Amino acid sequence: MQPEESVANVEKLNSMGDLCFVVFSTSLLFLLFTGSFAVDSISPSQSISDNDSALVSSDGTFMLGFFSPGNSKHRYLGIWYKNIPVRTVVWVANRCNPIDDSSGVLMINSTGYLVLLGQNKSVVWWTSLAKYTQSVMVQLLDSGNLVVRDLTDGKSLWQSFDYPSDTLLPEMKMGWDFRTGLKRGLSAWNNSEDPCPGEFTYGIEMEPHAYPEAYFRKGGLKFYRSGPWNGLRFSGAPELRPNPIYSFYFVYNDDEVYYMYKLQSKSVISIMVLNGTTSTRDRLTWIGAEQTWRAYASVPRDFCDQYNLCGANANCIISNNPVCECLQGFMPKSPEKWNSTDWSLGCMRKKPLSCQESDKDGFVKFNNLKLPDTTHSWLNKSMNIKECRAKCLNNCSCMAYTSSDIRAGGSGCAIWFGDLLDIRKFPDAGQGLYIRMSASEIGMTGIIVAVVIGAVFSGMLLVGYYVYRCRTKLKETEKREENLKNEGAEKEDLELPLFNISTIASATDNFSDDMKLGEGGFGPVYRGTLEGGQEIAVKRLSSSSGQGFDEFMNEIIMIAKLQHRNLVKILGCCVQEEEKMLMYEYMPNGSLDNFIFDQTRAVLLDWPKRFHIICGIARGLLYLHQDSRLRIIHRDLKASNVLLDDEMNPKISDFGLARILTGGDQTGGNTKRVVGTYGYMAPEYAADGVFSVKSDVFSFGVLVLEILSRRRNKGFYHPDTSHNLIGNAWRSWNEGRPLELIDSWLESSCNLSEVLRCIQVGLLCLQHHPEDRPSMASVVIMLGSDIALAQPKQPGFFLEKEHKAGPDIGNESSTNEISISLLQAR
Repeated sequence: MQPEESVANVEKLNSMGDLCFVVFSTSLLFLLFTGSFAVDSISPSQSISDNDSALVSSDGTFMLGFFSPGNSKHRYLGIWYKNIPVRTVVWVANRCNPIDDSSGVLMINSTGYLVLLGQNKSVVWWTSLAKYTQSVMVQLLDSGNLVVRDLTDGKSLWQSFDYPSDTLLPEMKMGWDFRTGLKRGLSAWNNSEDPCPGEFTYGIEMEPHAYPEAYFRKGGLKFYRSGPWNGLRFSGAPELRPNPIYSFYFVYNDDEVYYMYKLQSKSVISIMVLNGTTSTRDRLTWIGAEQTWRAYASVPRDFCDQYNLCGANANCIISNNPVCECLQGFMPKSPEKWNSTDWSLGCMRKKPLSCQESDKDGFVKFNNLKLPDTTHSWLNKSMNIKECRAKCLNNCSCMAYTSSDIRAGGSGCAIWFGDLLDIRKFPDAGQGLYIRMSASEIGMTGIIVAVVIGAVFSGMLLVGYYVYRCRTKLKETEKREENLKNEGAEKEDLELPLFNISTIASATDNFSDDMKLGEGGFGPVYRGTLEGGQEIAVKRLSSSSGQGFDEFMNEIIMIAKLQHRNLVKILGCCVQEEEKMLMYEYMPNGSLDNFIFDQTRAVLLDWPKRFHIICGIARGLLYLHQDSRLRIIHRDLKASNVLLDDEMNPKISDFGLARILTGGDQTGGNTKRVVGTYGYMAPEYAADGVFSVKSDVFSFGVLVLEILSRRRNKGFYHPDTSHNLIGNAWRSWNEGRPLELIDSWLESSCNLSEVLRCIQVGLLCLQHHPEDRPSMASVVIMLGSDIALAQPKQPGFFLEKEHKAGPDIGNESSTNEISISLLQAR
């Protein structure tokens, strides 16, 4: 190579290097100064402008920038999740002051304020700082909190977490700062295209010296109330329990009161949102596999969550029909309105209090309550329950009291003045409340006399019983042994293995409380494991169950003959000494109602599983009505009496109210003792005691609608009508909108033709007159084929005193009532 060529090549390489340097430098400057891409903060010399820049939190979770909601052309500055494809805006700056074009700029002005400029550089939104300073920076934190920070000491001067929109993020406080007067609460968007606050708000409220709680308001009026905090949870929020998703905190001291939650894992995305469209406050979790938000807890939950539904001094019990009842010692102010289900006037005392003679007043304890509205309450954290009682009794206006903190046996004092508003009763949650009553209402004197007389009389009875028992015990033992000896003659009918008590005791860890599944009217139920590894459920009948030896053996023989894949199977029994026990197959998934009415577990039931369950229940009923050796009417078919095995196969259980028809061609009967569950009862049975196989068909129809909609028939409330679930389904069907009935979670998995067929079959089963309802044989055919279906007539959701005899009711026969109360696994 010639020297001239070497020089030329070197110059050429230098020129290329200069070009690369220029390109690199230009790219670097572009990243640094063209709007701060992929940075989490800006200084006074930088800004965020529409279309070409944004802030991103350091971990990449949140983004701050400009957006237009829905089909709106307005521009807003907001914060949303960066990596979620469904844009979820969690905070908006200029909620009610949109920018009409893309001229928006976010910057720190010369006085240190964070300002949002719109057209013609007009100020659209700005922050108010705790102090004046020019040495500030703005940063978007990994928590989603936008912070204005003083660079001299690092302290926060302003943060978006103090001014929530419709979303409560993890570690965001909802409540009051008493030092500054700052109130942090949620306000729903006006609609999906307008983030300006609408009519719904949610936040912690309290009067001076009162008991704080969370209120959901609509147009300023109370819409839902959480109940006050009791040390563990809000008394009206039984779902607020320790869980693997988030931990929660409630702080109340001289400086502030607030509620806050923290996520247990960084891999979980969960938020609390106030939804103005659905009128609910939802706890949402992002389901990555489905690319959607899933609501697993919402309020209001049901009819009884409606604020003060039952009026003053009344109790709302969702399992009752009607749901409202006056508290003990109270009666409706207007019986006429009350009986027409207008409960707005509430209840008043039957007997006046004797305030001037306070020793004559007393208190009655009501358990498992959502405590009353605390607007007119008083709180003292240092008093004990005895001091609290005395405090209430000495104040003529005090109507009730309780411990403000139920932990460690209870502490603190909360008392209420005037009428008690917005109370509801839970089956296994809530809190105890002592309500003031007059002595005549409590009947203190009568109670004391009754106790003394009762004690003397009981002593005499015990002595007599002891003598009697000693004489008869030997005879009873001999009779039992005689029955057991004669059992061999019945073994062909029994067809069940017999277990001894030591085997069952070993299987259930000697009937330990840890193995206890629950307790029904006939005694406790235990989970157990036999030596071979088979899991069983053991019902241990109590001595007070009302069943004698002969009835018990007869029950076993009858239920042993019911063998079907959609009925819970009995495995054996134990009759030894004083013990009477039944063994069943164990159902690990518990009852159907624990799935379809549970926010978190309902997602496990997609449409194929629900259709499988509907068809299985139908086949089980067909077996009872037609194919078994005994013709049986169940009379209490409902979601809690359908158990699910480990493969989600349905099995009908609890035959405690069943009837066996003795006549071979008989299909019904009547009774003066109407038993069962309201909401599932056929109208002719509830009103007149007339039952038949068509009564079970009606219950099946209710169950189908509940499975489809994930709503209970009893306690269901439609905001536009007074209909229950059946009435709402009938209305939607008649108006050509049947799909409004189905659970929204089924939309992605449902077979439309199967869903519509199930709705129609359900309504056919619910027709008012029994003769119009199909038999279960017809139902099974309709569900399993594409045959044309009849148009349903009006359902029987009114309890009319009307009964039209039909072919399934006309041949009434004598009936035998059996007490076979099968296990409901939990």
